[in-house]
Amino acid sequence: MPTWNPNQYLKFAEERARPCRELAARIGLPSVRRVIDVGCGPGNSTEVLADRWPDAEITGLDNSTEMISVAREAQPARRWVIREIADWASSAKSDEKDGKFDVVFSNAALQWLPDHSTLYPKLLERVAPGGAFAAQIPADFDAPAHLIMRDIAKLPAWRDRFPAGRLREWQAHDGEFYYDVLAPLASRVDIWETEYLHVMPDAESLVEFYKGSGMRPFLDLLATDADGMQFTGEYLERIRIAYPRRPDGRVLFPMLRLFVIAYRGASSENSAQSGAK
Repeated sequence: MPTWNPNQYLKFAEERARPCRELAARIGLPSVRRVIDVGCGPGNSTEVLADRWPDAEITGLDNSTEMISVAREAQPARRWVIREIADWASSAKSDEKDGKFDVVFSNAALQWLPDHSTLYPKLLERVAPGGAFAAQIPADFDAPAHLIMRDIAKLPAWRDRFPAGRLREWQAHDGEFYYDVLAPLASRVDIWETEYLHVMPDAESLVEFYKGSGMRPFLDLLATDADGMQFTGEYLERIRIAYPRRPDGRVLFPMLRLFVIAYRGASSENSAQSGAK
């Protein structure tokens, strides 16, 4: 997994929080007592959930010690768990300490994990009857910002530093894929896409945004800081061309995100039998 810098990630906390707030607001449950924020990072998404359900017991889970440390310092009253998402998702039948949650929530984390056809149903299994699994992931893997990273890594000057199979990139599918995976297990599935048009001061800001997320796997494979600076510099040159300044000097940064909410029936038996409606 990539290493994470909470300070770098939170430089663009507002841009990262917008889809999180939209996902949380869309969850239509009459009563929520227990929530888990899967892949909570530094806790910014957990704060959104606390605002949405102020009386709920909220747990944050992430595999990054650095991220959890920042989250725990900012929100010491909450429960924080350092654990791999896939491991937690697979322990639905044996993990009596956590049990089930009214809402299993994940904001921009599951794209780092493979095998969504298995992972998403397992996360839905951690949902209590009558609850919901809600996830949001970036869906712009072929946007210029990502293509440029991959194109640079393939250049003769760089390809030896990115051996085949070492580079971990995003995993994402279309809405139909997630519907087919979740509908047989859910009473209802809600899926939509939103393209956010972020307004950045300049191309440098867009690069800083990705240094906290999508560029991490590339930078982590580089042996020296000098290599990282050179890779980032070449990336910036191409970003300036792909995302030109507007007449006011700013840069428009479109980012497509995919949202999924899968609801469980009032009982596990009903959920398995009802299918999608």
